[in-house]
Amino acid sequence: MDVSTVLAAQKYTASKPATGPAEGGSTPTQTAFAGFAQEFASTLRESESVAMASMTGDADAHTLVQALAQTELAVETAVTVRDKVVEAYKSILNMPV
Repeated sequence: MDVSTVLAAQKYTASKPATGPAEGGSTPTQTAFAGFAQEFASTLRESESVAMASMTGDADAHTLVQALAQTELAVETAVTVRDKVVEAYKSILNMPV
């Protein structure tokens, strides 16, 4: 076996963990996306509870408007992210192979 082949194999083995999946099976992107999804769901639940409290008279109108504005912003953000993902997917599909 040639020395350069052995050195190349050693370098590959040493760099393989850097390119492999992160410990725990999730990448920073997956973790960030999961956090985004949890925050989105939390915002929707919170706004729903404020809306129900407002209907029963337990919350004032100002709190309801704030909750609705937060929900609107969260939904607009989610739609924008979805549109960007679809746009990127279509761009990848249109790439020549």
